[in-house]
Amino acid sequence: MSICAPIGVWGGTFDPVHFGHLRTALELCQQLKLGQVRFVPCQQPVHKDRVYATAEHRLAMLQLACAEQSAFYVDDRELTRNTPSFMIDTLISLRKEFPSIPLALLMGSDAFVNLPVWHRWQQLLHYAHIVVVNRPGYRLEVGSKLQSMLDKHKLDHANGLGRQLAGGILIQTTTALDISATLIRNQLRANLSPRFLLPDAVQAYIQTHQLYS
Repeated sequence: MSICAPIGVWGGTFDPVHFGHLRTALELCQQLKLGQVRFVPCQQPVHKDRVYATAEHRLAMLQLACAEQSAFYVDDRELTRNTPSFMIDTLISLRKEFPSIPLALLMGSDAFVNLPVWHRWQQLLHYAHIVVVNRPGYRLEVGSKLQSMLDKHKLDHANGLGRQLAGGILIQTTTALDISATLIRNQLRANLSPRFLLPDAVQAYIQTHQLYS
C-alpha cells in the first residue's frame, strides 16, 4: 500500500533553466505520480568547474520558470549554505522536514554513471530513492560498484516509490530534448536567439540583466 505521493528532488546549477529541465520534470511528475518536484539549485557545484550566473540570478530564473506549474517548487536550501553543495546533506535535511514522505532523487543517466565520485554516495539510498532519467533507446552501462547497487535495489515499477520512504532505484524513460544550458549560453554569446529553448520569461530576464554575453 502506498504511503503517500513521493517528492521528487532535482539538483543542478540550472545555468540557465530550460525546457529540457522543465519537460523532463513534468513527465516524471506525471509518470511517477509525484506530489511535487523540488528544484534545488546548488551554490558551489562540486563536479563542475564553474557556474556562469550568480546564485541570485539562477534562483530568480528558476522561480520564473516554475511560477505557473503548481507541482514545481524552487528550494533554495543549498544557496543558503557557504559550503560545497553535497546532495547527501540536502537529502538529510529534507528527510528531517518530511519524515513520512518518500523522497525520489532525480538524475540523468550521465550523473548516475558518475555516482561513485559523489560525496557519501552509498548513503543516498538511506534517505531517498534514486530515479535515473534515461533517453529512449539508450543503454545504461555502469561499473561494477553501481551494478551491484542496481542488482540489489532496482525497482520494476514506479509504484515501488510510494511503498517505502527510500532505498529503491528506478530507471525511467522520458522524451529526449536535445537542449543544454551550454548550447543556450553559446547562442547568447553569438548573438543568436535561444527562443523556444527556454521560457520566454527566463529569456527576458537574461536580456534584462545581460547574462551570458
